[in-house]
Amino acid sequence: MAAFSVYQDSYIGATIISNRFIDEYMTEANDAQLKVYLYLVRMLNANLETSISDIADRFNHTEKDVVRSFKYWEKRGVLTIDYDEEGNLTGVHLTNLCKGDVNGPTVEATHKKVPLKEAAGKSVEEPGESKAKAEAGREYEPEQGRSAVTNIIPAKLSYSAGDLNEFGNNGGKQLIFLAETYFAKTVSPTDIQTLIYINEELGFSEDLIDYLLQYCAEKGKRDFRYAEKVAIAWREKGVTTVEEARNSSLKYDKGVYDIMNRLGKSGSPTDKEMEFIIRWRDEYLFSDDIIALACDKTVLATDSHRFQYAEGILSSWFGQGVKSVKDIEKLEKEHKENLAGSASSALSGRGNGNGTAQLSGQSSAQGTGKRSGAGSFGNFRQNDTDLEELSKKLYAN
Repeated sequence: MAAFSVYQDSYIGATIISNRFIDEYMTEANDAQLKVYLYLVRMLNANLETSISDIADRFNHTEKDVVRSFKYWEKRGVLTIDYDEEGNLTGVHLTNLCKGDVNGPTVEATHKKVPLKEAAGKSVEEPGESKAKAEAGREYEPEQGRSAVTNIIPAKLSYSAGDLNEFGNNGGKQLIFLAETYFAKTVSPTDIQTLIYINEELGFSEDLIDYLLQYCAEKGKRDFRYAEKVAIAWREKGVTTVEEARNSSLKYDKGVYDIMNRLGKSGSPTDKEMEFIIRWRDEYLFSDDIIALACDKTVLATDSHRFQYAEGILSSWFGQGVKSVKDIEKLEKEHKENLAGSASSALSGRGNGNGTAQLSGQSSAQGTGKRSGAGSFGNFRQNDTDLEELSKKLYAN
């Protein structure tokens, strides 16, 4: 019988990921680490070459993020890396995860089976299930109280002295400098291990770690144990950017609610109100007492659009270079003096050249011997208005 050929009319492009990777390794990996591994598997299946810069550009990560991801997976035993004599990365070998013992719990071991549903709503049953279901009188259901997705925090690995040196000589050098600057102390090997954990295991970028250290220092918590707890809390909330961290922190910031209360607001701030508060704190760099003073002046001046009114006050102070409450007091004093001087000039009029003053609008009686008429300014009775109090009210508004 003659041989024949088999042709494939269609090709389904697909990348196969082992169940072991999903069950055992995926839960503790961060976003960058997952993307790097999945892309490596994709390129391997397609027999294509790639590079660190290619992966960084494709997923909008830095090359340092990609290298750290490689090293993370190497520590987990998912891949091995080849280097040349100069220490340059030349190759990556992916471990066959389909072989070997499963160390972590599998999906099959932690979940009950749920029948597949057809479009009509009827279940597709496996052999022998129909009778068991009829006897039970109900369908199988997933376990109650188990969430569909669990945000598992990676365990803190043990790092060798070589790992610490490598971190300090490469990507971690800037982070160590920032930590020593914000915490005003020399970091210890234990502190560096915490930095590596936050950076590599929790997947925090350099910008996010920068903000984390600054946040802790501003709260007076110059301690790496506290920084680690905050980092874990942010990871649990899904925080990945500085903006998300700032918003997450502000939601639980007592100072934010103090501002809301001073402006007569209750409840959580809206997105627009948060924009104002962030601007006052992060752009204008005003302290809480300066913002509180602006809020108090706002409440005395208006019952509506108070955030916008407070913004007008604070932006004016910012433009005048205000740095402290004393600066504001100085501006107020100068403003009162200017108002008093202007009012005094309006009342006294201009000098007549020989040291005497003439009231504005008063007719000259020199050479006439006549007294001003009944309708003249000279017969107007002045009131006892306190100019200083008036100027204070004008400036407050």
